[in-house]
Amino acid sequence: MSRSHLFGPALVGFVSLVFFALPASADSHARAVRLSDVQGNVQIDRNTGQGFENAFVNLPLTQGVKIRTQDRGQAALEFEDGSTVRLTPNTLVELPQLVLRDSGVKFSTVKLQEGTAYFDFLGTKDNVLELTFARESLTLTQPIHLRVAMADVDAMLAVFKGQASITGPKGTVEVNKNHTASFDLLDDHYTVASGIDEFPYDSWDKQEAQYQQQYGKSTSSYSATGYGTADLNYYGNFFTVPGYGMLWQPYFIGAGWDPFLNGAWAFYPGPGYSWVSAYPWGWTPYHCGAWNYLSMYGWAWQPGGACMPLNTFPVILNAPRGFVRPRPPLLPGHRIFPLNRGPMLVHTGNKVQIASDSAGLGIARGSIRNLGQLSGRVEQTGFVTTRVHTASSSTGWWHTGTAPVAHVGSSMGHGLSSAGHSMGGGHVSSGGIHH
Repeated sequence: MSRSHLFGPALVGFVSLVFFALPASADSHARAVRLSDVQGNVQIDRNTGQGFENAFVNLPLTQGVKIRTQDRGQAALEFEDGSTVRLTPNTLVELPQLVLRDSGVKFSTVKLQEGTAYFDFLGTKDNVLELTFARESLTLTQPIHLRVAMADVDAMLAVFKGQASITGPKGTVEVNKNHTASFDLLDDHYTVASGIDEFPYDSWDKQEAQYQQQYGKSTSSYSATGYGTADLNYYGNFFTVPGYGMLWQPYFIGAGWDPFLNGAWAFYPGPGYSWVSAYPWGWTPYHCGAWNYLSMYGWAWQPGGACMPLNTFPVILNAPRGFVRPRPPLLPGHRIFPLNRGPMLVHTGNKVQIASDSAGLGIARGSIRNLGQLSGRVEQTGFVTTRVHTASSSTGWWHTGTAPVAHVGSSMGHGLSSAGHSMGGGHVSSGGIHH
């Protein structure tokens, strides 16, 4: 099936316009990566002159941004190929370079300024990640999983998988799997020893990696990998409709749901306001392909087309009568405008109530098994209540619909306030129509 048949003339024309509008350049800075997880108090300096603001899931990260986690704050950065950087509390990182080479290579630099971060680099073709800390640096081109911890006068780099070649003032040091390099930052002395000391957030990092491995594999004829693939497989399902091809829908939606019930407008110099989805799966369906309304199925996402890292607004096809397209704010340069119209997850201790049209909002990734089965119960009864083995997930300022303030740790309903979360399921009950 041709792309023009799949998407229609409007989308093909849009993609062509974007393609021919791109300037020819040896190095392009037209890249943005995903803030894929936000738990607790996380802030971001988007290099817009606004200083640090409260961060939230799916916020595009552009060259020059800084992300800092404070007490009980955790975050994850996801690159185009699915490689991930995970930040523990009291950590500060910067992205000095997000470059697309003329050769097609995506070159990224992450500078760890303080704290502890985990780097899970997949080593896919045409992706290079440079990690710097203090006066040390290493360039990642092969698969590797490592942890870097920085203190005031020393740093440690532990390799869980792969091999690291670190360059510094005293030359190059090789660190093999299950080895740790210790650096004295005052005199640039280093030592390498076998073994890895256990850190409190190792379990969180491991469980996040297991989630990516388990759900990141293609489970349907949709064979794309990288950005958000695991979230699409966990939070929804693919299906085929004659005349449309492969489509995807999130779980827990009904006739009253549309893809723009929960989200925000975030301003970026140049493109202006970009739509940011509040849903934990809400990266790929809002930067690639198109949202299409089918009378028999409701709203569904069609894969394909060009992916735009800073998308002023996703492509919409066949909108139903009465659909009101969200409009960006008129005031330039304002920080963030949230939009909150959909139902929120209701937490009671270690139980959550999931309502129809919530579309997974507030469900921490991997925290509940068999979301598809639960979604079927919601269709029949209006809501379900299930037990989870994770801490309550804050919906932050999305619950009030007000702009974030300095003391609010907003997770956009996607994170946890504890170090790890279980991949196991829990007891499920259902009943009643949710009002």
